Amino acid sequence: MSDRVPLLTIAREWGRIGVVGFGGPPVHISLLRDLCVKRRGWVSARDFEDGMAAANLLPGPASTQLAILNAWWLRGAWGAVVGGVSFILPGLVMILALAVLFLAGDPPRWVNGAAAGAGSAVAAVAVYTGAHMLPDSARRVEGRAARARWAGYLAAGTLAAVLLGVWLVLVLIAAGLVEVAVRGVRRSRARVAPGSNGRLWLLLAAVPVSAVLASLSALTWVAYKVGALSYGGGFVIIPLMQADAVGAHGWMTNGEFLNAVALGQVTPGPVVQTVAVVGYAAAGLWGGLLAAAVAFGPSFVMIILGGDQLERVRGLPAVQAFFDGAGPAVVGAICGSAVPLALALQHPWQLGLLALSGVLLLVRRVGVVGTLLAAGALGVVAAQAGLAVS
Repeated sequence: MSDRVPLLTIAREWGRIGVVGFGGPPVHISLLRDLCVKRRGWVSARDFEDGMAAANLLPGPASTQLAILNAWWLRGAWGAVVGGVSFILPGLVMILALAVLFLAGDPPRWVNGAAAGAGSAVAAVAVYTGAHMLPDSARRVEGRAARARWAGYLAAGTLAAVLLGVWLVLVLIAAGLVEVAVRGVRRSRARVAPGSNGRLWLLLAAVPVSAVLASLSALTWVAYKVGALSYGGGFVIIPLMQADAVGAHGWMTNGEFLNAVALGQVTPGPVVQTVAVVGYAAAGLWGGLLAAAVAFGPSFVMIILGGDQLERVRGLPAVQAFFDGAGPAVVGAICGSAVPLALALQHPWQLGLLALSGVLLLVRRVGVVGTLLAAGALGVVAAQAGLAVS
């Protein structure tokens, strides 16, 4: 890993991902890995997989935390801030601009068409991303027994993504603990640098302190829950947001909330940014910005305060064994997520677009960004042709 990557470079590259990252976590992970591991060589494949496992085990939007963590590896706290903000800001600006235009009424057909088209390709992107991570993950495994366990963790993650939804995180934890137990790794004491205990206690205190701040208003509490409970992907917290924004507080009607979800799908960045539309409905533009800050704030706190601790303990045998179990389970979960993503498609034309996206990615090697843009454009064409898009 390099510590000399200019902040301007981080802002440019992470901002580019923020602009073109349509399709949610599978797309973000693929773009981050392509940038940091394949094209630039800033991060090793092993470190990227460990970071991905750690991000999936923390509360909050995993792909956002992975983006912040990779930027932290390159330039520390300032890199994390610059990279995280650059990753989040493009989608946030777009979704708030669309909220101003379309929240009061039905979104135009082209908006729903673009969302439905890009969404059709996401299952193919998940398969593409997992397939490209498999060789590096498998290459690190030595011995017949270790390879058998690796295959088992991979299969467990795949099945969990298909069957368990939000409870997927329990399978990732179990895979790591099984590997620790099999290796019989004894507990060893980490050598902690002077003064780092204070940072560790700050990290442990971050969640309750955030909860106190979140209790200052209904909107901040809703946004805090969205950021803290989005295990397993941003779509997990859609029902939670609907219950609060529509049922508990009456900030939006059901129709307006569905419009907000559509805007969240048609814009780049994490699905969690839908909370900004809820904030806009509750308190205008400043409400949207506040909701986004509260939802994403804990991710910055955890990485900036705890990143050095992750680096320090990652070399311990027990911790490395845990990541060796959880890592392939995460890769399997990415592949397995293609099944619920495909089953969520509502219209026959979307299945055809999914097949076309698979050909573009896996056969023609068009790339994730080109495939998503093509799928979104074809979705607009479908909408203009009168096909069902919502």
